[in-house]
Amino acid sequence: MYLIALCDDEISELKKAEQMLGSYKEKYSDKDIRTDYFKSARELLEMVRNEGYMPDLLLLDIYMPDKMGIEAAKELRDMGNKSRIVFLTTSKEHALEAFGVNAVQYLVKPVSESMLFPLLDRLLEDIERERKKYLVLRVKGRVQRVPVDEIVYCEAQGKTQCLHLADDTQCMLRVTMAEIYGLLSGYPEFVRVGIAYIVNLGYIDSLNAQDISLNSGMKIHLPRGSYKTLKEQYFQYYCGRG
Repeated sequence: MYLIALCDDEISELKKAEQMLGSYKEKYSDKDIRTDYFKSARELLEMVRNEGYMPDLLLLDIYMPDKMGIEAAKELRDMGNKSRIVFLTTSKEHALEAFGVNAVQYLVKPVSESMLFPLLDRLLEDIERERKKYLVLRVKGRVQRVPVDEIVYCEAQGKTQCLHLADDTQCMLRVTMAEIYGLLSGYPEFVRVGIAYIVNLGYIDSLNAQDISLNSGMKIHLPRGSYKTLKEQYFQYYCGRG
């Protein structure tokens, strides 16, 4: 699913964009695109601040009465929001400022389908490639991107699961271990170890019939009978990489 948000104070522009995005969704019905609309920067920022809202793509008008789009974008970045931002404007006056908030594009109104659709094609392809590198998770009430290759292991801790990352930080998640494994099952480096652990094979220093030794020095006990299967997965992973 892709989430596209549009923020513009002009109702006529919102309706026009809604029609164009509706046409795009019909054209690419297989992409599962959801759209949200905001009539002011303040409304958008409150949603981000209170609910950790982070659309994949944000179409943001620059000239709005309550808060300029550039200013709103700076606040979004200060809050850690990493949405791709496309500025909509009637003038190129603020083009240099747009680069300061890592905007991906600057569209001059009136925006047409011939301008918008190729841009959406490119950005959604970029998002799909990026998703293969990150998990988007809710951590402590906020949406956070976690690099997959920095996940060392996941440990069950009662009703929560703890992701241990390569920089020694931890992410506590209120989901089941099965849900975490579902997110990671598409990555060949992750394996289940008993019912309490998911381990990244790339961080294993050594293993034997009793336990796994990770690069950090952490040891994970192996359940009885699991060594042979894990050893095969370990060798297959490294042989496959070579």
